[in-house]
Amino acid sequence: MDKKAQSRLQKLAFLLKQMDKLHLRDAANILNVSEMTIRRDLSTNTGSIVLLGGYIVNDPQKNNDNNYLIFEQETKHIAEKMHIGKLAADLVQEGDVVFFDCGSTIPFVASQINSSLKFTALCCSINTFMVLQEKPHCQVILCGGNYSRHNSFLTPIQLSNELDAICTTKAFISAAGVDLEQGVTCFNFEEAKTKQKAMAKTKQSILVFDDSKVNKVQQAYVGELQQFDLFITNQLLPDEFHPFSAQIRIK
Repeated sequence: MDKKAQSRLQKLAFLLKQMDKLHLRDAANILNVSEMTIRRDLSTNTGSIVLLGGYIVNDPQKNNDNNYLIFEQETKHIAEKMHIGKLAADLVQEGDVVFFDCGSTIPFVASQINSSLKFTALCCSINTFMVLQEKPHCQVILCGGNYSRHNSFLTPIQLSNELDAICTTKAFISAAGVDLEQGVTCFNFEEAKTKQKAMAKTKQSILVFDDSKVNKVQQAYVGELQQFDLFITNQLLPDEFHPFSAQIRIK
């Protein structure tokens, strides 16, 4: 098997550590190859990834659910996240210094950035790091700290880390809740702190979320909607979000 095929299979294995299945069409879009290419890769693969009914899954005969975590949020709204990821990826320009938040949507942003671009990436989650390190012209900086298997997030164990030393041109921030009155929220307080610091150190804060997060409020407060320069989502927002219409990008 050639190196390109091995690389594609490694990426698929990475994605299946976060979700229980991946549609063949979505996999082809993420890897920028044809569905036939992926079928061919899998047909010669002797590992634990198989194609069943149009979905790529871990071979149930070779994997035990106790051996890996299925992240509930990352199994949902895959098509929407692909769409959002492409819109966000198109914003990355040559020479940018970009912060990539944790969250289930962010790897779909990283995966669709043009591989020919030279840019610097700052990230705080292992899943996004694994995507970015495959970009040949991307300088990747991983924020260190305590690793959480629950969300692949690295929590700083010192008062300062890489985020304090680097000013970025863009910051892609994810959200678990986007509400007109309660603002932007997420599930985890440590994640919220990292998001806030990243927003304070960037020129352009970009909120990425799918429509399932609208009018939802989670426990950890991130910030007000007014603190973001741009919203990237997959559908028009409800009428009450009209004051922010100039900041919303859906296509």
